[in-house]
Amino acid sequence: MNWTKQLRLKHLALLIELAESGSLSDVARHSFTTQPGLSKWLKELEDDVGAPLFERHARGLRPTALGDVMIQHARRILSEVDRASQDVNALRQGGSRILSIGTSPAAAPAFVPAAMMLFMELHPQIRLRVEEGTMNEMLAQLELGKLDLVVGRMDNYRPRPTLSSAILYSERLRVVARPGHPLAGRSDLGWDDLYNYQWIVWPDGTPIRAKLDMALTAAGRKPAPAQVESSSQIANLWLIKYSNMLSISSERVARHFSERGLVVPLDMQIEHADGAVGMCWRDEGSPDPLLRSLIDCFREQSRRMENGEE
Repeated sequence: MNWTKQLRLKHLALLIELAESGSLSDVARHSFTTQPGLSKWLKELEDDVGAPLFERHARGLRPTALGDVMIQHARRILSEVDRASQDVNALRQGGSRILSIGTSPAAAPAFVPAAMMLFMELHPQIRLRVEEGTMNEMLAQLELGKLDLVVGRMDNYRPRPTLSSAILYSERLRVVARPGHPLAGRSDLGWDDLYNYQWIVWPDGTPIRAKLDMALTAAGRKPAPAQVESSSQIANLWLIKYSNMLSISSERVARHFSERGLVVPLDMQIEHADGAVGMCWRDEGSPDPLLRSLIDCFREQSRRMENGEE
């Protein structure tokens, strides 16, 4: 018999627990079974698969390359089952399906809500959930099936075999400060002027930080004098408002908050710092029609924005 037909959801949960704890005895105790029984089940599964899923060593178990693949699929399957349970319960209680969108704080704050509005006009019965985080965090959630779509900066995105992606629009970076900042309104700014003030920078590894580092490298500069490292848009705006600290943002984010009197973009051209905002979704054989509609709404909002229809 095909080994996949013998697997149950509880078996997938056991594989994940074994990978996380590395201890047969601990997992046996938590799953109310015996260590010999759990060890026998794992050995039979490995025999059926035709290769070891875990390496045995003095400190316990460690997944093999094949085991890592199995565990990744197990996490995704259990996540999908959990999402299915949520949707079914919502529908049974008279509610509606939920689509989950992940977005990074560095993406334009008006773009994602505008695209959502387009979707809700087409599908008023569907609920949307939005989560915010770094792109790496959001993409990990997407691959597990906990998110349906991720929208954010794609500057250092590397193609993944499990995901599809598309660029929505490109833009440059701007240095921003509070209204009334000593550098606001000056037209002869250079890096020396900017380095006279403390900076708020995005965390290492985020696309917008990578673009700033690239620009500084191209200019032959050392790291900016960063007193704060933050991925919180709200905290960054508060710090900018009540200090002379500088920060970096995408052009559309800078314009969005500038129009509301919260920041002013400084007259400083940053070379080698153009970036792109895009979206990612799981590459599946039978795409969800609702997800396709949501993707189309983001594409349509991008078109409107590029044509000045914001």
